[in-house]
Amino acid sequence: MGSKAELACVYSALILADDDVAITGEKIQTILKAAAVDVEPYWPGLFAKALEGISVKDLITNVGSGVAAGPAPGGAPVPAAAAETAPAEKKEETKKKEESEESDDDMGFGLFD
Repeated sequence: MGSKAELACVYSALILADDDVAITGEKIQTILKAAAVDVEPYWPGLFAKALEGISVKDLITNVGSGVAAGPAPGGAPVPAAAAETAPAEKKEETKKKEESEESDDDMGFGLFD
């Protein structure tokens, strides 16, 4: 996890975003002073600049839906369209395998003949 200063700035930015207030270095510094948290003077401005032009609420709600995001641990959920077609494909493959096994046995090419 980050340092105390980073964490304090993150929480301050989240408070501002939750109240629909523009995130600026001065406002982050005001929250930090009210919370009696001492940070280096560059942290509030750095966080404000990093979040400039970004909707923090959208960022939080869409955290795992980015195109460039890697797969989630344990596997990502399958989209609905793919989930519907996947079982059908598996069933078809199973049927094909069963049919091919039956046809081999019928023709006298069984494994245990």
